[in-house]
Amino acid sequence: MIIPPAHRLQHLKEYYFSVKLQEIRRMEEAGHQVINMGIGSPDLMPSQATIEALCESVQRPGNHGYQPYKGLPALRKAITDWLSRTYGITLNPETEVLPLMGSKEGITHISLAFLNPGDEVLVPELGYPAYTAVTQMVEANVRYYPLLEAHHWQPDLDFLRQQNLDSVKLMWLNYPHMPTGAAPDPAVLQQLIDFAHDRHILLCHDNPYSLVLNPAKPLSLLSLPGAREVALELNSLSKSHNMAGWRVGWVAGQKAYLDEIIKVKSNVDSGMFRPVQDAAIQALNNTEAWHEERNAIYEKRRSIVFDILDTLSCTYDLQQQGLFVWAKAPDTITSVEQWVDEILQQHQVFITPGFIFGQKGARYIRISLCNTAHVLKEVLQRLTGA
Repeated sequence: MIIPPAHRLQHLKEYYFSVKLQEIRRMEEAGHQVINMGIGSPDLMPSQATIEALCESVQRPGNHGYQPYKGLPALRKAITDWLSRTYGITLNPETEVLPLMGSKEGITHISLAFLNPGDEVLVPELGYPAYTAVTQMVEANVRYYPLLEAHHWQPDLDFLRQQNLDSVKLMWLNYPHMPTGAAPDPAVLQQLIDFAHDRHILLCHDNPYSLVLNPAKPLSLLSLPGAREVALELNSLSKSHNMAGWRVGWVAGQKAYLDEIIKVKSNVDSGMFRPVQDAAIQALNNTEAWHEERNAIYEKRRSIVFDILDTLSCTYDLQQQGLFVWAKAPDTITSVEQWVDEILQQHQVFITPGFIFGQKGARYIRISLCNTAHVLKEVLQRLTGA
């Protein structure tokens, strides 16, 4: 290179899945048929009405130009109507919801909007790697907070109360939790809202899994008392509507916060493709029966994944939620990362090692439900030699 990379990349590595997928691709080029159980990319289709809305909109001559930075008014209205039906919250579609090209974009936009170099960010010690990566990219400092298995992977509030958090501006939350599948605890979340008021910390709740294998009524952080003043919430259609590649999400919250985020977003992109927005409007009107059918498919798949984990002598929580299954490796395994690599090489099956979500995940693995029952049964056969 004629110039060196930016200092902000010094602590940043290529995304684990990016590296591993290259290895899998080389194995497949060598003639191996690898089954990838690592990534949560839904293999199921969006609703037929969603696809038809996309196709119809694509045919309209006026739908191929730049679109509003804040998204179509009809999309914002569809989002707030969906939030009302799903979580029982009322938001102003003009000022309290901002469509995004996937919620992952929102992690970056929020960080750029509210963090200065040297600010501190509370990040769960087990969580989506982007929380750490983006914090480092904007030259803020990561402060990991404990999630305790004995407390169902909920934030350790006693620990937080004992810390000097004067430099902390932002805290990332994610329930239902990825990777552990832990359900949201309204009492804990309410305590965090009160804590955020006391410490002047912005809570950022990443909430894309609440409609997947969740037997309870879905919960939004913004539905709890006092949340509007101290919280933002991200959501998306990726997992709940089988639209991961479409890149449709949003951030919801108080107008004052969104006004700052749009300053970043409007300088980064030029609006979401109109046909995708029209299709998203339709998707947000999927029937309850459509969501129940999706979950029934995932439930059957999860039962086979439990069989796979039993074959591997892993332990796991039957009550976990979301698109993945989190499990603890047997005590006989000294290195889970090495064990996962051995499974890949010997059986051509890729399983995600838990360490990529934080050091506390070093004894765990994660399996995605984004393979058909037939494929998952093939994994069982490969592992058992049957």
